Parts: sequence; structure tokens; C-alpha cells
Amino acid sequence: MNHAELAAFLKSRRDRVRPADIGLPAGPRRRVPGLRREEVAQLAGLSADYYTELERGRGAQPSAQVLAALARALRLSGDERDHLFHLADRPLAPAASGPATLVQPALLGLLDRLGTTPAQVITDLHEPLAQNPLAVALLGAMPTGRGPERSFVYRWFTDPAARGLYPAEDHPHHSRVFTADLQAVAARRAKDADVTRMVAALRRRSAEFAELWEQREVALRRTDHKRIVHPSLGVIELDCHNLFSEDGRQRLLWFSAPPGTEGHAQLELLSVIGTQDLGAGVDS
Repeated sequence: MNHAELAAFLKSRRDRVRPADIGLPAGPRRRVPGLRREEVAQLAGLSADYYTELERGRGAQPSAQVLAALARALRLSGDERDHLFHLADRPLAPAASGPATLVQPALLGLLDRLGTTPAQVITDLHEPLAQNPLAVALLGAMPTGRGPERSFVYRWFTDPAARGLYPAEDHPHHSRVFTADLQAVAARRAKDADVTRMVAALRRRSAEFAELWEQREVALRRTDHKRIVHPSLGVIELDCHNLFSEDGRQRLLWFSAPPGTEGHAQLELLSVIGTQDLGAGVDS
């Protein structure tokens, strides 16, 4: 492990991130061009003392989980993330090095600026990568762990509890939309192992999915009108918008409602209620 180069690289990347990039005011008293050490530590879920030791070229070798958290906090590109792992003498696990596991900086930058509407970044397989606080309040926290269960589409067809997000009468519509969207992703990512495994598993486990898959409807979900069941506010009618990354592997989703509508008023109330009395998390 190259302690000195790792320390220098972390400091150079910290200096590059401006407070406004993560929603902080610049302020007249800031003595550093970028983020403070404690701000990086907070974003990465680390102690300030631990991160300070890394920047001073001391301390134990950081784990792959710590490096991934630092890459997200410092808005590193894919190449920069790989370089960070090399400096720390950590191998890139196949699951960690894929293009869809690290939030793309452009989408993350936009997510940071969407503070007044629920928004999140997901993969094209509907695996959640990042949420803002209002998305957590509306949809619940992101699921933990790895595997196909992280995908909301997978849970939609295999876990009845996942369907509690939408009223029962809307379930057929969402089943068709999810299946058509996955058809488009599978076509674009031909022979991709993750997509192939997910489709095969869904066809085995869900008769509904297998029947819809055979209909071969293809349509990426770009916009949709949703009715979302919230545990405190009841049914909230919202428009769901999607912004795709250049390679199509990630999407920024955000929810809105026209001013003057009940949905708009409920979103404003949601910002007050926050995450009280929320159930299990979902991702789209």
C-alpha cells in the first residue's frame, strides 16, 4: 500500500469538490478550496479521525467498503476509483468494478441539487444507488445486501410485500411497464450475465412475469403517472420522470406534482413528516 500517494490523491480529490456540489454554503470562513476533512468523513460514513489519518499517510489499510464509500463521497470517476483501489492495494471485485455500481458523477450532482422533490438514482435493473431525504420519506430506505433482491423489479414479481407501494388496481399496469422496460434493457445488454440471470429467475418464479415476457412488449420507462401509497399520507398522485445516463446503465428518477394539486400539497407535507412511521424500503 502506498500511504503517501494515497494521502496525496485523497487530498487532491477533496480539494476539487466544492461545497455547493453537495449542497453546502461556501461561507466566508472556509479556509480550504474544497471540502473539509470532517465533511468527507461524514459523507463516507467514517470517523473524522480515521479519515484524517488516511490523509496524513498513516493508519491501517482501508477496506474495499471504505474505499467505495470514499469514491462516492469524493465524486470519483470510474478511472479515479480504480486508481484509489490500486493505491490502497485492494483488488477490484467484479461486482464493485461494474459500470452500474458507482453513481455516475453527473447524476449524483443533479441529485444533490434536488432538495425539494423526491429523487434517487437507480440502475437499469432498478437497483437503488442513492436517494435524497424526500425519496426516503416517500419510498422508504434502500434495501441492504446484495443479489437480485436489491432490484425492485425482481421483488415486484417475487415478494408480495413490495406491491404495497401501489394500489392493487394499479398492479397490472406496473407489471406490464416493468416487464417492457426489462425487455428493452435485455436487448441493449445482450448476453449480459446479470440480466440473463434475472430474467431466467423471474421466468421460473413468476407465472405473471413469464406470460408478460412472452408478449415481447418493449418500452423503456421514461415518464409515468403513479399513485403511491404512503403510510401516513395515504395515496399520493405524482408524475415520475427519468433521466438516463449516457450509457443507459443508470437513471435519475424524480417525482413531482403540478402546483395547486393535492399531490403537490402532500409533497410539501411530506417534507415536514420526513421518515416517521415508514415501513420496508423500496426503490422505484
